Amino acid sequence: MEKKKGLGNVFYVGLLSFFGGISQDMFVPILPLYLANVLGLDKTFIGVSEGLVTSGASIFRMVAGFLVDTFGKKKPFVFMGYFLSLIARPLLALTVSSAAILGLRFLDGIGKGMKDSPKDALIADSTDAHNRGKGFGIARMLDTFGSVVGPLILFGLLYIFQANSAKYHIILLLTAIPLLATLLILQTKVKETPTKEESTREMIKLSLPRSFYIFLGIVLLFSLGNSSDAFLILRAQNLGVVLLAIPLVYALFNFVYASASVPLGSLSDRIGREKVIMLGWVAYALAYFGFALANATYQIWLLFAFYGLYYATTEGVAKAFVADMVSPEHRGRAYGIYNTSIGLITLPASLIAGLLWDRVNPAAPFYFGALLSLCACVGLVLFLTLSSRESWR
Repeated sequence: MEKKKGLGNVFYVGLLSFFGGISQDMFVPILPLYLANVLGLDKTFIGVSEGLVTSGASIFRMVAGFLVDTFGKKKPFVFMGYFLSLIARPLLALTVSSAAILGLRFLDGIGKGMKDSPKDALIADSTDAHNRGKGFGIARMLDTFGSVVGPLILFGLLYIFQANSAKYHIILLLTAIPLLATLLILQTKVKETPTKEESTREMIKLSLPRSFYIFLGIVLLFSLGNSSDAFLILRAQNLGVVLLAIPLVYALFNFVYASASVPLGSLSDRIGREKVIMLGWVAYALAYFGFALANATYQIWLLFAFYGLYYATTEGVAKAFVADMVSPEHRGRAYGIYNTSIGLITLPASLIAGLLWDRVNPAAPFYFGALLSLCACVGLVLFLTLSSRESWR
């Protein structure tokens, strides 16, 4: 009888995400403010830089997945991912060149993408069917908890260094410390997992169902209006939220996101994925209309909390919906196409948002995003109306 696998390795993989999340969310809430207020870069540039991060991450998620399958090792690619971020983030404090900033943000995106697929594979291979859901849940919990702790540390640092003109530079340099912790844990605690040698040649030849591509097209329509969350931070400052409060607003958003993810994901099991996705897109539209119309700082706090419900309603549920449509032997390829496509469209989405902000007004990107979200809802309703459930389940 095969011995059941414990979750010790999963816990340590989750700790990687915990410390990595702390590093990321120590600087993400203030990076657009640093670029705009200290370096004097316009919103179009900020949109491009944020789009490069997401696009780089998306491309290299697929690259890393292919490399893991090819070489049968996961830890070296996780190490490479965190190491690239360790280089890219602190160096932002040491350059004022816009070209260098774009290069460093793209390098950070490569690092983010390089580690994600191997970490997922480590978790999957460290669990059995009876505890795999719990294993991924533990890893996700630690990841999200890091995204709450990071902004709180940022708040403390801003408070300590609020009178220091180099506070942004100090914080960017300090993002290296949690990343050093990830590398130490990876090398001393995380165990490599064996990989079964299986030919994927026949799987590559298999085609995906048409319904998957239709749904992906609808999601991409929504994603074209879903620009980087950096614009939400810029909007908060635009409406008078002080710098010291920005990380607390961001922590509130992550707390709501983390708290609501499990119950809203479970809701999709009971009433259907498509209904919960539409609920999330409507929540997104309402939040973005709110950001466009807001005229007081207290409204920003409420909107960021409500925006967390959009993430909780759609992030995991949409991927579960893909799994419902695609047979198990197709899912790896489907998720690669899905994640890469959404990541790549973030670049034009953020570019459009930056142009609308600079050339129209700060509310324009949010009106645009809200309208595209409602259009995507209509597209999903039409898709479901014209397709029988049996044809794409």
